[in-house]
Amino acid sequence: MNRVPWIDPLAEAAARPLPLTGDVHADVCVVGAGAAGLASAYLLAREGRRVVVLDERGVVCGDTARSTAHLTTWLDDGWARIVRIHGQERAWLAARSHAAAIDRLEAIVLLEEIDCGFERVDGWLCPQPGDDPRRLDDEAAAARQVGFDVEEATHPPVRGLATGRCLRIAHQAQCDPVRLLRGLAAAVERHGGHVYRARAVELGGDGPVRVVVAGERTVEADAVVLTTHAPLTDVHGLEEKQVANRTYAIAATIPAGTVPVALYWDTAEPFHYVRVVRGPDGAADLLVVGGEDHRTGDAGASPGRWDRLETWARERFPMLGDVTHRWSGQVLASLDGLGFIGRVGSRPQVWIATGDSGTGLTHGTIAGMLVADEIAGRGNPWSEVYDPSRLRLRAVGDLSRGALGVAARLGSWLTPGDVAEVEAIRPGHGAVVRRGLRKVAVYRDEDGRVAERSAVCPHRGCIVAWNEAEATWDCPCHGSRFAADGARLAGPAIRGLAPLDDDAAAVPQPGGGLII
Repeated sequence: MNRVPWIDPLAEAAARPLPLTGDVHADVCVVGAGAAGLASAYLLAREGRRVVVLDERGVVCGDTARSTAHLTTWLDDGWARIVRIHGQERAWLAARSHAAAIDRLEAIVLLEEIDCGFERVDGWLCPQPGDDPRRLDDEAAAARQVGFDVEEATHPPVRGLATGRCLRIAHQAQCDPVRLLRGLAAAVERHGGHVYRARAVELGGDGPVRVVVAGERTVEADAVVLTTHAPLTDVHGLEEKQVANRTYAIAATIPAGTVPVALYWDTAEPFHYVRVVRGPDGAADLLVVGGEDHRTGDAGASPGRWDRLETWARERFPMLGDVTHRWSGQVLASLDGLGFIGRVGSRPQVWIATGDSGTGLTHGTIAGMLVADEIAGRGNPWSEVYDPSRLRLRAVGDLSRGALGVAARLGSWLTPGDVAEVEAIRPGHGAVVRRGLRKVAVYRDEDGRVAERSAVCPHRGCIVAWNEAEATWDCPCHGSRFAADGARLAGPAIRGLAPLDDDAAAVPQPGGGLII
């Protein structure tokens, strides 16, 4: 079972956008139809600009659709770290941007009549046994420094989530992310934009930018916005300024009304996050529980992650019924806690948005607001905060450790394979096998048939690892993901694992990003 409660595969397949069948011209071309792409496209279309959105799979096929949709001003790193790294003034601007994003989403939902279950709720930060009590004090003080209304409480509404003091953060929100995306896409079309199913492979042109898509069609635009979650090209050293993590979630039934509707977070490492989805007409609610994060491509990507989430939830929510859904998603976490939004230095007509650090819906809306302002020439007060070229000195140590981690993973070229022989691989599983200088990604399906591809990620030459939980090949360096048969699932790689008759697959081949 790998299902998301808000995704109906049959309905989504029927609603996929049409492919791009001819060359087109637009004022703005947005690449990527997740939260950032559709928010950007919507706000630009509302201003009368001709907007074209391109996505290789469709509107609800990316990580936004796999979000648990916590619309929150409480960032994963906590405001104490954000203030320490960025200073109070920038942290204050970042805080205002996330609050403004929730307000803007609420306004859009009302204006466009998007039925996505948007509702305002409280957020609760729940310390765990063994936490230094000063940590809660520091977080509360930092949150107040950047203008948030936080209250200390003796316990959260669900007492089992904390053993002592906790923080209540008002004016948070939640929604159904898929219905939100569909509503935004429909609104883009109503305001004169177009959403196409197409994969961008190259950017060119000295004046207007030419976006070349697979199939040799082109979109010529005065401005391009790249919102593909993982950037399809490495600019401003972004690949080393953020890391890709897998995060896991389950949904289980609970009797209607037994858990107060709110957002809940603990302070474990990795932390857990919880929300309630109201059942229709008094039917059972769903409790959504997430956590168990780990670096993409690292060992430990096993179905046991979901089992541990269920155990954790049953210990704290004794009313928990059957687990009906379980799924996972990818989070790109910047090393300084804030995302990257802004112009690509070498191409002033090109903007990029990435590194949402677990707050994709609010970060994506911030991206739309910021990009719309800059394309209109208005300027935006958050531009310097989210500048992709920034390098905060207090995060340099984290940046160095990230670079060393990539270097260590490139060293996997020198290690043995996961197993010595293909025969050791069980049906339904994969493993990396060494053959002389080569490393081969081998998958054996349930019927015993074997598929072999190069184990070299075509993006930067790292060796992929088998993800048992999701039956995928994942790159530990920059987070590219591939199906069991080697087909590309997610970037920054722009092609799949190479067949073994490709001699270039025998040695590291750095590169493989979008050509700009």
